[in-house]
Amino acid sequence: MASKAANAKKRVIISYMNLSPELIEAFRATYPHGYSEALIRIDKPGGDFFYAVPFETEEISYLVKVDVKIDTKPEEDLDKDYYADDDDEISGADQIADSPDDDDDE
Repeated sequence: MASKAANAKKRVIISYMNLSPELIEAFRATYPHGYSEALIRIDKPGGDFFYAVPFETEEISYLVKVDVKIDTKPEEDLDKDYYADDDDEISGADQIADSPDDDDDE
């Protein structure tokens, strides 16, 4: 009986920028609609972290490091984007008609 170590895949952490063209093609084939659902945060000692996406080939199990832009805008500023005036009316709301599918009788 073979040992677990003999059957285990090599594990590699690599930046997306350092993938070969063949691996990029395979990565895109694995995640044709994007990888946001597979994205994981990896915490490093010292409080640092990075985001990665799991990706496997027959020989290697990768964690592909990807750049993630995090929205750091304060919540008060987010409200300003949606409200045009101080009476909490959303700009253009009076132009939106209720569709017939919006019945709550379900």
